Amino acid sequence: MKLKQILTILLAVFYFSGYAQTNKIEFVEYDLPNGLHVILHEDHRTPIVAVSVLYHVGSKNEDLNRTGFAHFFEHLLFEGSENVKRGEFDKYIENAGGMNNANTTQDRTFYYEVFPSNQLKLGLWLESERMYHAKVDSVGVETQRQVVKEERRQRIDNQPYGSVMEETMKRLIRKHPYHHPVIGSMAHLDAAEEQDYVNFYKTYYVPNNAVLSVAGDINIEETKKDILKYFGTIPKGTRKMYRPNIQEPPLEKEIVDTVYDNIQLPAVILAYQLPAEGTEDAYAVEMLNTLLAGGKSSRLNKALVDEQQKAVYVGSFPLAMEDMGAGIAFGISNMGVSPKDVLESMDAEINKVRTDLIPEKEFQKLKNQMESAFVQGNERMVGIAENLANYYVYYGNTDLINTELNRYLAVTREDILRVAKKYYDPNHRVVLYYLPKTKTP
Repeated sequence: MKLKQILTILLAVFYFSGYAQTNKIEFVEYDLPNGLHVILHEDHRTPIVAVSVLYHVGSKNEDLNRTGFAHFFEHLLFEGSENVKRGEFDKYIENAGGMNNANTTQDRTFYYEVFPSNQLKLGLWLESERMYHAKVDSVGVETQRQVVKEERRQRIDNQPYGSVMEETMKRLIRKHPYHHPVIGSMAHLDAAEEQDYVNFYKTYYVPNNAVLSVAGDINIEETKKDILKYFGTIPKGTRKMYRPNIQEPPLEKEIVDTVYDNIQLPAVILAYQLPAEGTEDAYAVEMLNTLLAGGKSSRLNKALVDEQQKAVYVGSFPLAMEDMGAGIAFGISNMGVSPKDVLESMDAEINKVRTDLIPEKEFQKLKNQMESAFVQGNERMVGIAENLANYYVYYGNTDLINTELNRYLAVTREDILRVAKKYYDPNHRVVLYYLPKTKTP
């Protein structure tokens, strides 16, 4: 077996198996003169390193006539650079026994590589190329336009219930740019010219809008020298970045609507406006959602799927975002069951948490779930790297990677009852029925 294959197998084992995080995560953070914020975590337990860059740009920062740019660049910036030939970005990583990926949200775009630790410099070089020398030209743009269109067809247009998020958010949020989907408009991407893409790149893909987070088997002092070498000469961005300062007004009434989709089983979706991530209420809301739909023993699943057998699947999750949040609960009807019957049972369970304190035993189980989820979030090196960057960007406190659990544990049963009453008001929500196209009037 070739050395490259052995390294790839070992890396996959370390990457996916994880290990329990029980000790404090030590880190060093500082800024380069060009504004790049750097966070380093040294950990020699496994011979791997995660190199990540978080750019503080997501779908909320886009021109409303050019939506989809943030997600589009997640794809485009794998095309290559002045020093990396087109299509060879991934080859460098694969040949070094590494793996990589990226993702985009409403608030940020995140890139990462995981390597055997002796390939750290390769990861730094590739990310510096992405930041300063990326190819933003007509060839790459046209290639990725087709890729994104196909992604939309597969994930949204041709996927049963694929449009739920898009249809829900545009009714729940009217003014803030969170109302449009991260994947954006294909018409906007088609209408955009090459200079539009160049402008977006030069505005947001700059060191003073990024966090470089490196975690793993590194020597911090040596890594600092390498970072200065690869990133120190990249100039600071000077263009104005759009940061929406929009206060979303509350829904004045319940909004009820129907979508006809290519599905067989009807569904009902409930959506509520929630507080922004990191706020005091956000922790109680997240625990409330775990109570309602966090696993097979959750209240919604036990009531609607196991006991009443009205639904084949139910779920509820808070969409944590920088400026505000959204809570989405959904139920897919069992054969022959009306979605209105599903709604009635979902409302019954939601009303219970709005009127009664949860039992102490159930509350203790809930706290255990939150603690387990928090620990699991720091089991992998790439998870540590991402969490360090997130805490710095969204909360302004990188050390929350060690202390945020205390905020969850400080939530009381009374807090959960309070946020349920405040945010899960049936008079201020969206109710969206998904029905088969055959039922179209």
